[in-house]
Amino acid sequence: MTTRDILLDHVCIRFGSYTAVDNASLTIKGGEFFSFLGPSGCGKTTLLRCISGFVEPSEGRVLIGGKDMQNVGPNKRPTALIFQNLALFPLMSVAENIAFPLEVRGIGRKERRKRADELLELIALTGTGDKKVHELSGGQRQRVAIARALAVEPDILLLDEPLSALDLKLRQHMRTELRAIQQRVGLTFIYITHDQGEALTMSDRVAVMKQGVVEQVGDPESVYERPKTAFVASFVGETNQIAGIVVGQDGQIAHLDTPLGRLSGRAGGGRTYRPGDRCVLFIRPERLRLANSASESGNLIRARHVKEEFEGSIRHLFLRAGGSDLRVSLVNDGSTATGRRADDAIDVTFDADFAIALPEEEMPGAAA
Repeated sequence: MTTRDILLDHVCIRFGSYTAVDNASLTIKGGEFFSFLGPSGCGKTTLLRCISGFVEPSEGRVLIGGKDMQNVGPNKRPTALIFQNLALFPLMSVAENIAFPLEVRGIGRKERRKRADELLELIALTGTGDKKVHELSGGQRQRVAIARALAVEPDILLLDEPLSALDLKLRQHMRTELRAIQQRVGLTFIYITHDQGEALTMSDRVAVMKQGVVEQVGDPESVYERPKTAFVASFVGETNQIAGIVVGQDGQIAHLDTPLGRLSGRAGGGRTYRPGDRCVLFIRPERLRLANSASESGNLIRARHVKEEFEGSIRHLFLRAGGSDLRVSLVNDGSTATGRRADDAIDVTFDADFAIALPEEEMPGAAA
């Protein structure tokens, strides 16, 4: 374990009878961009506050660089926390905001200003040190908050949904900015978000949380393409869901009888299913493609056209098949617009390796 590694060792956090975090165990490597992704109330912010020292675990341990953080206060940990509202001081200049943590530590004015100017250069805001915070854009204020956190030279930067108040285009721009800053300074970034786009585009690894439980940890591509639970499959990205009953399994390919016919997909999480097991087949919209029924031998779905939506480079088809709604996302290469009308017959297909069969009992709201 390096000096910047964080180990969560069977961490539980309870508030009275309510369990906010349930037995979280994982290692965050020094220097990586690590995101906790999940819906509101899943425990991700509570876990971040536990790492920063503002919340003590009810059970388990938090270790940073191999050192147990029990009874180590926030001001003694090698971490800096950026809140959702940024908490910048409106009456101070930009440079004074950045240098404020150094002033608290007794650093002289000249050295404080020098460090502030260095950090302004790092965040590409050179020359703005004498401006007031209200004179900056939302994205610029975001970068100032990061610079202020970096002023004390932490090993670990904790970010609690810092982009949530920005508009869509600015959020997308700031994703690139944050990732670039993290790579330049080489610090460990731990990022909290409910936005899958943020988590997938910026992170080295992602932990997906549900009701206080870490459901899956992995790099963005594996979490998206190889979800291990029904919750991860449904929460991370758009997906089509088709329920069925297992009739057999060949290696890692499970075969299901569904209302849409016999369909096959990969057994999620390396599971082995038995005939009669109830599963849900998850298929990403971009993995469905238009089929030539005369040449397709498996995973053929006969559907009816409902509507379509044009989104520049992508055309979304909304279909109905056997009581199920399906969404197909096609790259708009000029050949996808064929004048389809409502109720036109459309056949679609998919490769078994790009569909995942997961237990039905894991579905949100399913009976225990």
